This record gives sequence, structure tokens and C-alpha cells, in this order.
Amino acid sequence: MKLIVGLGNPGPRYSATRHNVGVLVVEALAATHRIAWDGRLPVAQYGEGTIGAHQVVLAKPLTYMNASGKAVAGLCTYFSIPPSDVIVIHDDLDLVLSRVKLKTKGGDAGHYGVRSVIDFLGTGDFTRIRVGIGRPATKEEVVDFVLSPFTPDELPLVEDAIRKATAIVEDLLR
Repeated sequence: MKLIVGLGNPGPRYSATRHNVGVLVVEALAATHRIAWDGRLPVAQYGEGTIGAHQVVLAKPLTYMNASGKAVAGLCTYFSIPPSDVIVIHDDLDLVLSRVKLKTKGGDAGHYGVRSVIDFLGTGDFTRIRVGIGRPATKEEVVDFVLSPFTPDELPLVEDAIRKATAIVEDLLR
């Protein structure tokens, strides 16, 4: 069984923000593969199903981004899934909007949500799919930028990134 987690912040206030692009990807996977969001733990909402020949758990943490590790570790414990069978999907400021990269193992690259996952799992031995959201003009604007919605002009690029990220997940599971 594989655990596929889209990082983001809970609640409607954050649902369409750049920081929640990971959640948008797992929602797209759920829609494509007809996986219902019918499971709930105190730390995450989840759905169980199949993608290709693999049993999967798709999950959206109910924790805030910087505490994502609590949700991922809780899901791993609940479903007895080792970190090596976890795929974390998250936003990445260092990639231009719509660029998507696959990374296996490693550090957090300055992403606090990924850092939390590493801290709670005690290892960086899990797969990440990094979805580019671009970077604001100045460093002081980062928090406001990641918590802002995509502009109408950016939406086609975001939709393209979501398609690319879902295709990477599907390819990994083949």
C-alpha cells in the first residue's frame, strides 16, 4: 500500500492558495480514480482505493503546513505504511510556476512542511513531488505570496502542473 499526501493548510480560507497545490493534486487523483474522501482521523482526511495495480491511501492533512509531519506519521502508523512507501506532494518556491520535479529521499530544501515530515518520520527516505509556484519579487513577501490565490492568468499553468504531478504519481505506481 502507498500513502500519497498532498501538503497544504486546512479550511476554506487556504483551499485555493499556492501553499495548497499539493492538496489540489491529491484531489485531482481522487477524482480521476474515483476515490472517495470517506475516511477521517484527527490529523487527516483520507480515501482508500486503487491506482493502477496499487492499493493507495490519498490524504489531506488537517494540520497546518508546518505541522504536516504529525499527519503523515499518524497515517503511516494507522495504515502500517513505511516511509519508503510515502509520496508527499508539495509546493516549491524554487521552481517556476507549472514546473514539476520528482525527488526521492533527501533533505527539506527549506520547506517547513517537508521538514516536519522528516522530523516526525525520523527519515528523509520518502518520495516528494515538488510543484513549482514561482517566487515573489522580494524575500519579505514570501508568506503573503504562498498564502495568496493564483491569479486568473496563472490558472492554466496551475492546471497543467496538476496534470503533470498526477501523471508522475501514476507513472510511479506502474
